[in-house]
Amino acid sequence: MKEKLVGALMFGQSGGPSSVINASAAGVFTEALKHSDCITKVYGLAHGIRGLLDEDFYDIGQEDEKELLLLKNTPSSALGSVRYKLADPKKDDTDYKRMLEVFKKYNVRYFFYNGGNDSMDTCNKISKFMKKSGWEMRVMGVPKTIDNDLFGTDHCPGYASAAKYVATTTMELKLDATVYDKPMITVIEAMGRHAGWLTAASALACTKGLGPDLIYLPEVPFTKEKFLADVKAKYEANNGKVMICVSEGIAGEDGVLIAEKMNENVAKDSFGHVQLGGVGQMLATLCAKEFGCKTRGIEFSLMQRCGAHLASKVDVEEAFKSGAQAVKYAVAGRTDKMVVIKRDMSSGKYKGKMSAVPLKLAANTEQKIPQEWIINNGTMLSQAYVDYALPLIQGDCKAPLEDGLPRFAHLKKVQAGKKA
Repeated sequence: MKEKLVGALMFGQSGGPSSVINASAAGVFTEALKHSDCITKVYGLAHGIRGLLDEDFYDIGQEDEKELLLLKNTPSSALGSVRYKLADPKKDDTDYKRMLEVFKKYNVRYFFYNGGNDSMDTCNKISKFMKKSGWEMRVMGVPKTIDNDLFGTDHCPGYASAAKYVATTTMELKLDATVYDKPMITVIEAMGRHAGWLTAASALACTKGLGPDLIYLPEVPFTKEKFLADVKAKYEANNGKVMICVSEGIAGEDGVLIAEKMNENVAKDSFGHVQLGGVGQMLATLCAKEFGCKTRGIEFSLMQRCGAHLASKVDVEEAFKSGAQAVKYAVAGRTDKMVVIKRDMSSGKYKGKMSAVPLKLAANTEQKIPQEWIINNGTMLSQAYVDYALPLIQGDCKAPLEDGLPRFAHLKKVQAGKKA
């Protein structure tokens, strides 16, 4: 163990929320407050990196322990999230100098960032700049993404609960969409820009006989001609009843997103990513014209990432542990790392073990679905995927109820920065 480093800890949340991102926050906060011998203050950043730049953050030590623990079952980002791209410090180090100023002012020696690929890139840049500037601190990435595409970890906190939502809701929709005696084509759209992990989760519904007939992932080039041929075959075989699940990020053989092809003026975020959504309805409309039957386009949208009522117990517990483990690693002297989950099947049953990988490996590196798991000419997932995903969605873990409704965490958010 390295020499004790004494100073404050800052934690921020970034990118798209999930139903368990706050469980990681709870893990960081409750563990950090146990280490008062070296962690002098625990701060929660308002809207991630923006809160750091604006000197806008909260004193977590002022929160009630009960409320911090309720974060485990509270969806979305309790501190507020952000999509903010840091410049290359070699070209513009303005933001980095500002962060260093704030770190020094509040003696921040521990910095934790909770997010996905872009967030790990942010974390990595901050770590390198502070080290070059001579400011000693320990930087840790806490993984979060329902997209499940972070490199180095078996799976990401947030994925299992979102996958459980996708599979469960697909089963419910299948029962509803096949109730009438007339043909109907249903197209479900799930999130996933370049990796189809969430859309793949609809295959779990197939294990119960209530899944989609066709699944389309970003990992397989999409063509309208093949799609219509696939649908026609199922339409004729199933008496006009067809259910399809597509990823929002499906793209043509040229790599251009279908969502971008259908809307040349599509908006982009600060990272230059096309803001997706709507491809499911577009394909439903296409099917209506081609087959002349009733169609429905259903977009899971935000519901799949905030559906804490369907949270996986395994997911909640691992999200909490990943936050707590990040603190333990940092206090022990580790830095420039992202916490990861390793799959242990030595007992014959699934067990997730915490480990860590260098931030530079996780930053901006996407982990996609193995091609060998995609079968039926690119329209279905194999048993290998089912074996991978099923252990992760086990168990039930919900917020306590008050008057029949969930009791989510209520933070005081006592200002600790310049707004105090």
